[in-house]
Amino acid sequence: MMTLAGKKVLITGSSGFIGSHLTEALVRTGAKVRAFVHYNSRNSYGNLELLDREIFKSLEIITGDIIDPFFVEKAVSGCQVVFHLAALIAIPYSYIAPHCYVSTNISGTVNVMEACRKHGVERVVQTSTSETYGTALYTPINEEHPLQGQSPYSASKIGSDKIAESYYLSFNVPVSTIRPFNTYGPRQSARAVIPTIISQALIKDNIKLGSLDPVRDFTYAKDTARGFIAIAQSEETIGKVTNIGTGKAVTIGDLAHTIIKIIGGNKRIISDEQRIRPKNSEVMKLLCDNTKAKERTGWEPAYSIEEGLKETIDFVRAHPDFYKPDIYNV
Repeated sequence: MMTLAGKKVLITGSSGFIGSHLTEALVRTGAKVRAFVHYNSRNSYGNLELLDREIFKSLEIITGDIIDPFFVEKAVSGCQVVFHLAALIAIPYSYIAPHCYVSTNISGTVNVMEACRKHGVERVVQTSTSETYGTALYTPINEEHPLQGQSPYSASKIGSDKIAESYYLSFNVPVSTIRPFNTYGPRQSARAVIPTIISQALIKDNIKLGSLDPVRDFTYAKDTARGFIAIAQSEETIGKVTNIGTGKAVTIGDLAHTIIKIIGGNKRIISDEQRIRPKNSEVMKLLCDNTKAKERTGWEPAYSIEEGLKETIDFVRAHPDFYKPDIYNV
């Protein structure tokens, strides 16, 4: 089993929600972390700025763009392990700007894989998503489930995963693909359903949501970060896709009621037409079969949904300026 302590590690998308949790976890394991942050004129490091000061100070932060192959190659240079998380992720926005998803998610992955090939990295972890499965043909969903591009976002991630697969099969790049189911937790943006519900429930009596019927398998961010590390360390995951999820699912409606119960007060859930996705694009059920994660890495979730929600509620309550509960964040 590979150990990450002392390894030079690159994380693309490090300033994002999951990326920041993975960055934190890797520093705590003793890895030497180079954090790839999307360039912006404000010189903002995103969620990395919320990390403990000692962890933040230990990072080597570089700013650039995943669609620039020259910068990506420079970022990969000298690194032994690469975690590729950089991506456009919002499904509703993919209806508005699909070409951006192809450029970032597919072309960006080509850049990362080619740089890893040239520099002979020891391990690459490609980040997939359970959205690539589309509406489940059977549950729980294992890694053999067909892939369905039900949104431009999911189609771009299927393309991204297949690029990573091709670099393993064609060039023997040691790629392991992690396919997380719905991750939630502190630092997640209001584009996701859980912070959307929480930010509204903390200050409003009426909570606006889209369809309440979709079923999701929600995994707490710290568990997902442990999954990334476990997959990177295991030889059994190379060239394969590994699901990370709890194996338990809940409807969006029941999730909202659980959050309301934890927060307290009388809240009413209202269906908001603009939040309802196109009928044939909405993924109705995602439930993870995590058998292979357990067999290949020993990974299992540690947090219950109630435990994770309480920590997430505490974060949203402490950072009200991060959210705009009066608008629909796409």
